[in-house]
Amino acid sequence: MGKVARMLISTQFTTVQRWWRKTFSAPTTDETTTLYKAWRNHFLWQRLRLWLWLVLICLLSFTLRDIYGLFFPLKELESLPEVLRAKSLVINVAMLASIIICFALHKTKLGRHRPDLLFLGSSWSISLASQLFATIRGFALPDTIGWSLLFLSQAVLMPVCWIIHLLCQVGVLIYYFGVNTALGLKTPIPEHAEIYNVTFILYIFWFCAICDIGVYLYDRLQRSEFYARQELESAYQKLKVAEAKYRSIFENAVEGIFQSSPDGRYITANPALARIYGYSLAEEVTANFTDIEQLYVDPNRRAEFVRLMEKYGSVSEFESQIYRRDGSIVWISEKAYAVYDEHLKLLYYEGLIEDITQRKQTEEELRVFFHAVSHDLRNPVLGSLMVLKNLLSRPEENISISRSILERMIQSSDRQLNLINSLMEAYVSEVQGVILQRQSVQLLAVVEAAIADLEPLLAQNQAKLINLVSADLPLVNADPTQLWRVFSNLIVNALKHNPPELVLTINAIRKDDMIYCTVSDNGMGISQQQSDRLFDLYFRGASIGNSVGLGLGLYLCKQIINAHGGEIGVNSALDAGATFWFTLPISASEASAQTFRKI
Repeated sequence: MGKVARMLISTQFTTVQRWWRKTFSAPTTDETTTLYKAWRNHFLWQRLRLWLWLVLICLLSFTLRDIYGLFFPLKELESLPEVLRAKSLVINVAMLASIIICFALHKTKLGRHRPDLLFLGSSWSISLASQLFATIRGFALPDTIGWSLLFLSQAVLMPVCWIIHLLCQVGVLIYYFGVNTALGLKTPIPEHAEIYNVTFILYIFWFCAICDIGVYLYDRLQRSEFYARQELESAYQKLKVAEAKYRSIFENAVEGIFQSSPDGRYITANPALARIYGYSLAEEVTANFTDIEQLYVDPNRRAEFVRLMEKYGSVSEFESQIYRRDGSIVWISEKAYAVYDEHLKLLYYEGLIEDITQRKQTEEELRVFFHAVSHDLRNPVLGSLMVLKNLLSRPEENISISRSILERMIQSSDRQLNLINSLMEAYVSEVQGVILQRQSVQLLAVVEAAIADLEPLLAQNQAKLINLVSADLPLVNADPTQLWRVFSNLIVNALKHNPPELVLTINAIRKDDMIYCTVSDNGMGISQQQSDRLFDLYFRGASIGNSVGLGLGLYLCKQIINAHGGEIGVNSALDAGATFWFTLPISASEASAQTFRKI
């Protein structure tokens, strides 16, 4: 039985000990952050100033009472001992002086950084002033009213740091009970001469305990609220960061992002969507589009969009043509889903819009391409098949073939090979870009090589070519093989699209840091409408006649010149000939040498 009782007592003691540590122990380092300490010190410093003002006014009121009592004795003070009535004014003046000193210290660096020390100093200067006076006069002074006002005002106005409140109280009580006991002093009150009065002790103990517990609980509540505010602020900052990230994605997205209402209004739109629709601001989209149905070229597309949403809850790759702000038509692809509330009520549609106009144009060009392939490659193959079938239809076992037929078959095969090579070059150029092997090149040598290779073709077309390119031109930083192709394509293009006896002129001059090259002819010329599309992929001019080709030559010329960092174009008009021009950068070493020679 004794063992059980000891275990029970030990358990109860442990429980009380845990409660005591949790309730009255000093906060741990984790609980009391530097930020909270700074806030508490600032709070104490601000409230200390208010308390000093309150104490000053309180002391002034008692000082005025004492001054009034000197001229008009108050009956309520007649019960006080004579020594207290005579010297109370002196005590009040001394305490006023200490308060004024505390006011001065409050504005100093020490007062701002250590308000706790100023708290202790001001409290002891007030409470111990009367005690020192009483000790000097030879009696003990149980200042019940003064201590009650002091401790209560401190607990109400400065309810933080309960430890310093306790130190203020303990310091006064140690002086009162310790010094007076050591000196054997009595109180000046005849009926209560002993300093150890049970009622007085109980009153002071519980009054101080209640003040300290109140301060501790308020301080604990403030600390909890401070940490809660910090956590809330931290969560708010994280929310702001997340919102900023989302806003950045929303504002800088390449695709248009939107929210639209079921009745056909845009709720939100990002800048990319505004650009797709031809507006400069996203706000213009939400303001101007009150009926999204009017956006579509086919007004039934919105109804189809809503139908698919109602049936599946989402759409993907919903392609439509829409009107932009300027009236132009573009293709868009929508990917969206329906957003519902907890009661499955439709709130809005949300999704992405992509401008697929370029893709649609590419698809159209591919269709043109396949048409060109079926036409341009099919004809030579059919011609060869017809020749071969005619040969096979002859009854003779040994078939003799004339030289002209073999030449026609070879030419047909060559044309097929050239067309296939052109297709491969266009594909590589489009996907990988033109690959250059740059070096310092003399332009005249490239032009002469191209002319020499095309001599048979020039003779066949009875064309005359004039080469005005000078050997004194600066070197260009270029790929000689690719430049040879440019000159060859431009010459062949002129011969192909003009009647015989054409006159061609090749020239090149320096303009600043570039070489300006021209290939001119006196042929039929090109309309402005054709000139605008002449360098597009698979474009074939109307004057092409019966020539075989895919319209890749000029496109490849543009790709090559652009890869060199130059530009290419054409100046022409109908019945006025044509001048194809392009620019090439001068070699860096040549440009430096030219600059040095000028200096």
